[in-house]
Amino acid sequence: MSIEEEIKRLEEEIKNTPYNKATEHHIGKLKAKLARLREEAKKSKSGGGHGFFVRKTGDASVALIGPPSVGKSTLLNILTNARSRVGDYGFTTTEIIPGMMEYGGCKIQLLDLPGIIYGASSGKGRGREVIAMARVVDLIIIMVDVFTLDEVEYIKEELKNAGIRINKRKPEVIIKKKDRGGINIEFSKKCSLSEETARAILMEYMSNADVVIRDDLTAEELIDAVLGNRAYLPGILVVNKVDLKDVRVEADMDVVYISAKRGEGIEELKQKIFEKLELVRIYLKPEGKKVEKRPMVLRKGATIKDVCLRLHRDFVRDFRYAVVSGPSASFPGQRVGLTHEVKDGDVVTIVTR
Repeated sequence: MSIEEEIKRLEEEIKNTPYNKATEHHIGKLKAKLARLREEAKKSKSGGGHGFFVRKTGDASVALIGPPSVGKSTLLNILTNARSRVGDYGFTTTEIIPGMMEYGGCKIQLLDLPGIIYGASSGKGRGREVIAMARVVDLIIIMVDVFTLDEVEYIKEELKNAGIRINKRKPEVIIKKKDRGGINIEFSKKCSLSEETARAILMEYMSNADVVIRDDLTAEELIDAVLGNRAYLPGILVVNKVDLKDVRVEADMDVVYISAKRGEGIEELKQKIFEKLELVRIYLKPEGKKVEKRPMVLRKGATIKDVCLRLHRDFVRDFRYAVVSGPSASFPGQRVGLTHEVKDGDVVTIVTR
C-alpha cells in the first residue's frame, strides 16, 4: 500500500469511528500515524520547481488567501500602491503580488496570493508553494465573496493540513528526548487527554523522552507539539461584494464585510488588520533633541532591550537606563531597565555610557 493509499485509509477509519472515551485512545493513535504519514508524503514530494518568493519588507506582512475571483486583487489595489491585474474570471493572479499599506505610521506589506483550490495543501495548482508563503507572514486574511461563503471551511481545512493554525495558541508542551528510560509524562495541570492516549501518540514518534504537558489539550494539539513545525497565525475573514447581497456569517474568527468595488468597509478592515497584528509604536527622543515623528514599530511584548537592538547592539552593551513616558510608564519620565515592556504610544530616551 502506498503512502497516499494509507493516508486515505486512515482518514476514512477516523471519519467512520465514533468518538467517545472508549475510542479516544484508538483515534489518538490513528491521528498520530496519519500526521506522520502526511509529513513523509510532503518530504517525498518536495523539491523541483522554482516556487514563489517575495522578500518580506515593512513592519509586518499579511497574506490575502482565498478562491479565485473573489476580489483579492481589487482589494490589494485599494489598500496599497500595488497594481494587481483584475478580471472577472478565475486565476487572474498567477504569481504573488506585493503591495505596501501605510496605517497609523506603520508600513504593512500585503501579499495577493494566487487563488487557492481544493487539494492545495497536497500540491494541486501550485498550492503547496502558495501555502508555503502563507506560513511566513504575520497575519492571514481569508477572503471570499457573498457567493463563495461555502469555501471558507475548505480553505481553513487546507491551511490546517498544511500546518497552519489560525487564531490558535501554541500548546505548552516540553519534550526532552533521551537515550533510554522510556516515555515519562508529567501533567502540570488537569488535562482531558488521558495518559494512555498521550503515551500512544508520543510512541508513534519516539521511544524515550521526558514530557511535560502544561495545557489542557487535544490529541491533535499534542501531535502538533511533537511535530514542532506548525505556524500559529492570527486570521481575519473578509466577505466581499456585500453590495450585491446582504449576508451574515457565523465564524470562529473576526469577520469584516466589504465591497472592494465601492470602497465600503475598507477603513474598518484597515483598523482590524492593525489590531490583529498587535503592533507597538514607540517614539524615540534622543537626549537633548525633539521626539522623532516616525515611530519605531515593534511587536506586543517588546522590551527596552528590543528597542536597543533595533538601533544597534552597542546600545545594549553601553546601556545605562531608559527614560519612558506614556502608557507603559508609572509616571512621566520614569527610569527603566532593559527588561521594561514598552506599550503603544510610549516616548523613549535611551541613555548610554
